[in-house]
Amino acid sequence: MQTIAAELAELASLIADPGRASILVRLMDGRAYPAGELAEVAAVTPQTASWHLARLAERALLTVERRGPRRLYRLATPLVAQMLEGMMTVAAIDPRPDRPPRIDAEMRRARTCYDHLAGELGVAVTDAMRQCGHLNLDPEGGELTAAGLTFLGELGIDLRSPARRRRALCRPCLDWSERRPHLAGRAGAALAELALQRDWIRRRPQGRSVEITDAGLAAFRNLFGARI
Repeated sequence: MQTIAAELAELASLIADPGRASILVRLMDGRAYPAGELAEVAAVTPQTASWHLARLAERALLTVERRGPRRLYRLATPLVAQMLEGMMTVAAIDPRPDRPPRIDAEMRRARTCYDHLAGELGVAVTDAMRQCGHLNLDPEGGELTAAGLTFLGELGIDLRSPARRRRALCRPCLDWSERRPHLAGRAGAALAELALQRDWIRRRPQGRSVEITDAGLAAFRNLFGARI
C-alpha cells in the first residue's frame, strides 16, 4: 500500500510535466476540449497529447465526455480545480520580495476559476456579499445567511434544487492573483452562470479571462455593492 507521501509524489510528478501542466491550466476554465486543441495548447503532437490525457484521466484528474464521435476532456471535479488554483497561488510567489508577480492584466481583472468568478471581480463580489451580511467565510468553510439566500433567490438563483445539492453550498477558494478568497461551491458556480446568462460577463475566445460588460459593471456595483 502506498503511503500518503508516495501518492503525493506520484501526483506531483504527473503534474510537473510542462505539457500536462499546460493542459490542466487550459481546462481550468471549466469547459471541455477535444484532444487536438489540447495538443496545440501543450505544443505536442496529437499522439503525445493522447498519452498525456490518458495518464491524467487514469489518475482521475480528467473526465472524458463523448459527443457523437468526438471525445472531449474536462477537469474531473471542482476539487481538482481547487488543488490547481492553490498550486498557482504558490507558484506566483516570487522569492525576491522586490519583484511583483507577473500576472496578465485581463486575467487579474476578471476570470473564471473552473466554474466560479475569480480575480479582482470574484474577490470584490465576495467581499461585498460578506459586508452586506449575505455570506460568512472562514478558512474552514462558509455559509450563506438567510439574507444571502433571499438575495440570491431574488436574482433567480435557486440553490435548493436537487441538481445543485451534490456539492458544498459555498466555500472559500484562495485567489492566486489577489491572495484572498473568492466564493466557490454551488453558490459561486450559480452566480457565475447567472452572470454569463445575463451578459454581465463574456468569455473570451481563449483562456479563462472574461470581459465585464457595461451592464455587468452596473449590476455588480448596484446589486452587490462590489467595488470593481
